[in-house]
Amino acid sequence: MTFELQHTDNASEARTGLITTDHGVIKTPIFMPVGTCGSVKAVHFRELEEQVKAQIILGNTYHLYLRPGLDVLRAAGGLHKFNGWSHPILTDSGGYQVFSLTGIRKLREEGCEFRSHIDGSKHIFTPENVIDTERVIGADIIMLSTNVRRDKAITSMLRKASDSHSAGWTGASDVSMKQNHFTVTNKHSSPSFRDVRSRI
Repeated sequence: MTFELQHTDNASEARTGLITTDHGVIKTPIFMPVGTCGSVKAVHFRELEEQVKAQIILGNTYHLYLRPGLDVLRAAGGLHKFNGWSHPILTDSGGYQVFSLTGIRKLREEGCEFRSHIDGSKHIFTPENVIDTERVIGADIIMLSTNVRRDKAITSMLRKASDSHSAGWTGASDVSMKQNHFTVTNKHSSPSFRDVRSRI
């Protein structure tokens, strides 16, 4: 993947550019429709292409991992072939979805243990197996695992999250990385912590 800077606005530092991926070029800035389970609800791919002019869609690793599941996606040859979308796809790590499963998930040093909201089965997301999952999905851009903390706990908890889980999980994710990957800054209210997360 390559990024070519096209223009920078001197007054605001806003910029435009071109991201080139294996499935096409993305003109930035861009609106990215959310296709959580591999499709954008109530919108046909033809409409996404011709009317919305979508250049990339987002898929959710947590939801795709549970349904249709890795066996189905692997047999299909990845999400592009499974859903018929020929343009770039970005997958997030599913970290926020897992974190939001209050009462049915446990944060551990090695990752996050959780139960499926579909059938209650037990699973664990680690930096390594999330990356493996995103490889099976076959997204052009993949997001690394993060540990989401509530804004009200911004001080000591955020520091701990940045120093241990988030930074540690990102480091573990780099073990055998081959796809285009990015980390996430999860709406932290502290500019200094946002800066730290953006540099991991």
